[in-house]
Amino acid sequence: MTSDAQDTWDVIVVGGGAAGENAAQYAAMGGLRVALVEAELLGGECSYWACMPSKALLRPVELMAAGRAMAGVEQALAGRSLHLEAVLARRDRFTHGRDDGGQVEWAAGAGLELLRGEARLDGERTVVLAPAGGDGGARRLRARHAIVLATGTSAAIPPVEGLAGAHPWTSRDVTNLTAVPERVLVIGGGVVACEAATWLVGLGAQVTIVEVGPALLARDEPFAGELVAERFREAGVDVRLGASIDSVRRDGAADTGAGVPRGVPATIVIDGEAITVDEIVVAAGRRPRTDDLGLETVGLEAGGYLDTDDHLAVRGVGGDWLYAVGDVTGRALLTHMGKYHGRVCGDVIAARAQGRPPDGSRHRAIADHGRIPQVTFTDPEVASVGLTAQEAREQHAHVETVDYDIAAVAGASLLRDDYAGQARLVIDADRDVLLGATFAGHGVAELLHSATVAVVGEVPLDVLWHAVPSYPTASEVWLRLLEARRNR
Repeated sequence: MTSDAQDTWDVIVVGGGAAGENAAQYAAMGGLRVALVEAELLGGECSYWACMPSKALLRPVELMAAGRAMAGVEQALAGRSLHLEAVLARRDRFTHGRDDGGQVEWAAGAGLELLRGEARLDGERTVVLAPAGGDGGARRLRARHAIVLATGTSAAIPPVEGLAGAHPWTSRDVTNLTAVPERVLVIGGGVVACEAATWLVGLGAQVTIVEVGPALLARDEPFAGELVAERFREAGVDVRLGASIDSVRRDGAADTGAGVPRGVPATIVIDGEAITVDEIVVAAGRRPRTDDLGLETVGLEAGGYLDTDDHLAVRGVGGDWLYAVGDVTGRALLTHMGKYHGRVCGDVIAARAQGRPPDGSRHRAIADHGRIPQVTFTDPEVASVGLTAQEAREQHAHVETVDYDIAAVAGASLLRDDYAGQARLVIDADRDVLLGATFAGHGVAELLHSATVAVVGEVPLDVLWHAVPSYPTASEVWLRLLEARRNR
């Protein structure tokens, strides 16, 4: 085999996170030879720095909080706290100590060829691969059918005086913390910020959370952020909404490694008031990793999200050879949606390589349009799918909403003695189908898929009436919501 043949694949996937892995796997299942390129750990952000470590930290905190809200268990837990060393050890088991050996074995079993290094485009269907660590010369790779960009995003650092120089923790640090700081400032009010604040408080930190906007979880129904903020305050969190950070000062700070305390306190001025903390967690948005992808060599601008059609092909590049999946598209910055993109994209590439038009519904990422599910694992949880009431009213002429207090449902109130929660259905009154649903309360994550099926399947409410919930479970809230609407 010649060198040119060795460096030519049917498909080259740049980025070995969840989205890239799925795109590569589905293309390979379509009979194509696939190279999967990754510069860091195969498995990406979710496996080592996001979903897996964060949920491993949140689950013990959730169980302890639930126990303290249950008569009989509360007395057994009096004066007790979580065993930090065991909690962190369990987290490390889920991230395999940031060792991707298991993922490498999976890739080989899936028929994928793993290439390590930094990749960038160099014209049509061409990638230049610089080896990891700078050892050896660059390789020039060619794709017969497609290149898929799955490079994800990284934490954005707001342009606050002194903040970057203070070496704040980002999501990678706070999920991989090696010790719990005594005093923590969390910058941001979205999902990452609220989840991080939840486990930091649960592990014993004193937390201040600062959000420039008027509410936490601003993309959800307003009641969701209000419930989370209320619970934070009950737990002693200093919640500052509509606040801005004037400056940060931290003398002698250095990057000590992922999750390792910086060793010196920081002084932060918030709306003119100075506070001192031991660590700063920045969770104020993400930016796409597209600065050095060689986009200019194919006529695109560097630095922004990649605009794609519903086949996940990048707009502005002719020939249907360049695709993008996952967070780098900006369509839905969620691991499960990135994996969904990967499945759609891999099937599209395989179909086109076989000369078949990608006309089937599975060849289009239709879930991105008003059907996206998401769970925020705070206390209480927030689970939503589809449109909020405000979004629905902007897009549809006749919208109804139905609300219900989840604590009034017997199956929910059995979960905790202090249960608090709310549910909302957003209804297209003309077609009598759901446009969205939001649940805020303990254990509501497991209610979400039924709502997702109803929204995606456009199931009429008269049909949902016959989906009888088991008793006593929290899912009885479905019946109560439908009854509330029927009895108007």
